[in-house]
Amino acid sequence: MLLIKLATKSLLNRKASALLTLFTIAISVMLLMSIERVRVDAKSSFSNTISGTDLIVGARTGDIQLLLSSVFRIGHANNGVSWKSYQFISEQRGVKWAIPMSLGDSHKGLAVLGTNKDYFEHYRFAKKQPLSFLQGHEFNHLFEVVLGAEVANTLGYQLGDEVVIAHGMGNTSFHNHDDNPFKVVGILKPTGTPVDKTLHIPLAAIDAIHGSHAHQHEPAQADANDHDHDQHDDVDLVGTPKQITAFLLGFDSPLYTLQVRRNINQYKDEALLAIMPGVTLRELWEMLSIVEKILLLFSIVVVLISLLGMLTSLLSSLNQRRRELAILRSVGARPWHIFTLISVESLLITGLGCIVGTALFYALMLLGADYLQSHAGISLNIALLSSYELMLLAAIMVAGFIVGLIPATRAYFYSLADGMSIKI
Repeated sequence: MLLIKLATKSLLNRKASALLTLFTIAISVMLLMSIERVRVDAKSSFSNTISGTDLIVGARTGDIQLLLSSVFRIGHANNGVSWKSYQFISEQRGVKWAIPMSLGDSHKGLAVLGTNKDYFEHYRFAKKQPLSFLQGHEFNHLFEVVLGAEVANTLGYQLGDEVVIAHGMGNTSFHNHDDNPFKVVGILKPTGTPVDKTLHIPLAAIDAIHGSHAHQHEPAQADANDHDHDQHDDVDLVGTPKQITAFLLGFDSPLYTLQVRRNINQYKDEALLAIMPGVTLRELWEMLSIVEKILLLFSIVVVLISLLGMLTSLLSSLNQRRRELAILRSVGARPWHIFTLISVESLLITGLGCIVGTALFYALMLLGADYLQSHAGISLNIALLSSYELMLLAAIMVAGFIVGLIPATRAYFYSLADGMSIKI
């Protein structure tokens, strides 16, 4: 206890260098904890992008390419799925629901998705959480649009605003369908998934806007469409498109999943591919595991650098403290007392650095949670430290103790005569 009090007073006497070392360790601990928490939660959010969907069906391509294009809106499908195939498969035994998806249009660089009302009823994210509305309702007319949360926030749209859809994905659009603007009737609550960055319109509207572009001199057709979408019939909002990008399937029982998947992959009328999103998400994350390792390595290197900084600080101050240590020896302190004193100082600096670093970690998580949710789709779990995180802190404490043994060992071998002698 006396040595702890002595070590504390010694550090206070050298508060400038001690605080600098402590702050360096705290920053490294904050980085390590933050990177680890973001890594774990990013993996969880990534895996929870789509939930409750048994199969994703699209044109035959790679599993990951189909997942990226249909769920993450990254890239595009080279081919589509014929409407005839969609209807045939969706009517198979065991199919509980089917959600058609048509991509290819955009609005100011954000994806536009043509779908049906089942999308709002059956689409799930995270742990089978349903979509819910922040304002408004689902589309009931042909030229109505439901916005994802980030679309509304970023572009400042409100209910009743008009939105013009453009042909083509990304920021480069080939043609604006400004002759058929869409009215905003609903805004979804944030999900932390690509749904937030998507504009949702009726599937039939995709054909309507492209049809009206092809027949710009036939206003009667546009008027007829306008009368048709006054009917609140889901069939009118779906229509009979030639093809769609992909579709999602849910089954009455998981037992149907593998059977139907095999049948779709062997479908003779069209080259189709059915993937299980959960399995493909894990495969995709395994491909990105190198990024995980690099981030973890980076944070470990930062911690090691901070501990080496502490070692440098203790060693440099040791030469200045030789007379202080000699005085302690002269009043009865034994070599092992000096050894313990220096070791306790390093432990105190490391321990306080871990405490301050953990406090900074939670402050950073609280400040950055909303940003990561809205911009990266990562839902941070601001909870107590996990057993793994506590193990990391314990490892830092052990590393700090080991580093402190080096100056403690040097101090141990300082002789009384060496400390008291005056060197010229």
